[in-house]
Amino acid sequence: MKPKIRVIVVDDSALVRSLLAEIINRQGDMECIGTANDPLIAREMIREQNPDVITLDVEMPRMDGIDFLGRLMRLRPMPVVMISTLTERGAEVTMKALELGAVDFVAKPRVGLSSGLNELATQIVEKIRVAAAAHVRRMPVRAATTAAHPDGTAQAAPAPASAATLLGRVSTEKVICIGASTGGTEAIREVLVHLPADSPAIVITQHMPPGFTTSFAARLNSLCQITVKEAVNGERILPGHAYIAPGGKQFHIARSGANYVAVVDDGPPVNRHKPSVEVLFKSAATVLGRNAYAIMLTGMGADGAAAMREMKDAGSYNYVQDEASCIVFGMPREAIAHGAADEVLPLTQIAPALIARLRGATDRLHHRI
Repeated sequence: MKPKIRVIVVDDSALVRSLLAEIINRQGDMECIGTANDPLIAREMIREQNPDVITLDVEMPRMDGIDFLGRLMRLRPMPVVMISTLTERGAEVTMKALELGAVDFVAKPRVGLSSGLNELATQIVEKIRVAAAAHVRRMPVRAATTAAHPDGTAQAAPAPASAATLLGRVSTEKVICIGASTGGTEAIREVLVHLPADSPAIVITQHMPPGFTTSFAARLNSLCQITVKEAVNGERILPGHAYIAPGGKQFHIARSGANYVAVVDDGPPVNRHKPSVEVLFKSAATVLGRNAYAIMLTGMGADGAAAMREMKDAGSYNYVQDEASCIVFGMPREAIAHGAADEVLPLTQIAPALIARLRGATDRLHHRI
């Protein structure tokens, strides 16, 4: 019999600690081995109990959850699920937590905390199970990714060398399609920061609830040479832009005359997800055909794997993240099993490989002219 997943709950609210402990202890495969109302108490508890997973409140007294998470992931990396508030500030802090190495997050309700958390119980325990199996790495101390402009606004740091590559006319025909789930926010960042300003258009589905994708897009936009934004229904899909599926909506591509356009609607969940990678990739297979590149990044489950194979059959060229660099090797594994991968690569090699292929297409185009 497999040992139970041992969880420590860190939250300054006695009610939240009690509710989360109760939700965890109702499961046959996990147990709450302790609760702490601030990170300093949690630090001693972690040292003594060595839990498999921590749930961590974002905002707490004495030391906030982000400071604590940063120290934890540098000194003693372990799977962490953040418990976030669904506010603009909460969303920004949650993005920071994922950057620091948190595996995932749950947005706690602003009203009706007791009933709301119980409604989220299935999601909470699923994310704890995923976190327990995740590949968590020690976080390097990363140089600042933004710099201050003289007018006080944040500016993207100098682009990586690969982002200086010019792709020219080929970028107007092609579209890059990216799917990701658990661990995907940082994996997507790693790909996008290396793409040049004249990159082909990029369309992205990252599993994320409503209220968080705006902050996610804004953060990426501050780091990248391309423009990154949430997709808006009916807008043209343009080169040099990345469009992120809004949380809680479905997102796909359609053709309008000579243009590609974004379709954002309130369609039903697919593979239990909204947004769903399957929905985006299926539309790409139909609308883009040979003009598509697909990238499947880290994530739990199989969402998008079958549609990625449809894209390949329609002529796309597909990259899949390898197991060693994934936080969770679920969606990539399923994509490989479906025969959808042209190349399986470590995360850091995906953008360079894609740029090299796009440059090859540019060179061939120039030779024909």
